[in-house]
Amino acid sequence: MIIDVHSHAWEYPAHFSDDFRDQAKRAKAGVEMDLTVRYADYRRLAPDDTRTIVFGGKARLSGLWVDDRYVANYVAADPARLIGFLSVDPTQPGWEDELRFGHQELKLRGIKLLSMYAGFCPDESRLDPLWEYATQHRLPVLLHTGTTFVAQAPLECTLPRHLDRVATRFPEVRIIMAHLGHPYEGEAIVTARKHPHVYCDISALHYRPFQFYQSLMLVQEYGVWDKILFGTDYPFTNVNATIKGLRTLNDMLAGTALPRISSEAIESMIYRDSLSLLGLTDSI
Repeated sequence: MIIDVHSHAWEYPAHFSDDFRDQAKRAKAGVEMDLTVRYADYRRLAPDDTRTIVFGGKARLSGLWVDDRYVANYVAADPARLIGFLSVDPTQPGWEDELRFGHQELKLRGIKLLSMYAGFCPDESRLDPLWEYATQHRLPVLLHTGTTFVAQAPLECTLPRHLDRVATRFPEVRIIMAHLGHPYEGEAIVTARKHPHVYCDISALHYRPFQFYQSLMLVQEYGVWDKILFGTDYPFTNVNATIKGLRTLNDMLAGTALPRISSEAIESMIYRDSLSLLGLTDSI
């Protein structure tokens, strides 16, 4: 069984501001990306036994807002294979009520934070109620860490180092740093190595193969393969493409003396039981 810990549910373009859509053109040579999510397309491009964590996102600063009801309805279409996470923007009033509603009423099983996109750091004291709630209710928290094309989103807020302080103060929370923190992979890896319940996912990295190779070589040299979770970032890519990217990563090294990524470690990561690690085994 494959566990995809990083997949999106939203209505494009309705859940995005015009400014976000315009800035997104920088991500692909001046062409607006089609971020349409169709669950039928996701399933067509994934093995049948794939289980998937799915979320929307809330970041008023950057122009993204997906009501958690939308995510809950998306999950309801295939509850045997989908696990929904709620999202909050702690810079906006009422976020604590949204946290409780998403968890207690909508039955969403974790939290997605867009720190950089919303303009906050995850170790700020105003987020203490969130980390306390996640501890009490055993909710895993996945955060975007890494780059963006949105000009007003502060890079400082995305640095993995901020989660070192969080994990020290709230050690029982399962934390996932998305995208292996790229281009701050080293920070993400050393942070995950320190803390038993801190992980990284490899979503949306395979289409930059040389950067991906260097990132996973850091993982290998630090000996933290057990902290790396499989994820896609659908609709930016899909399960089958991500698996192919992983399995062919060493191909570009032919004829060189560069060290190879362990094929055994890659296979173990693809089939890792991430739901058990995140405390979500009773949700399927």
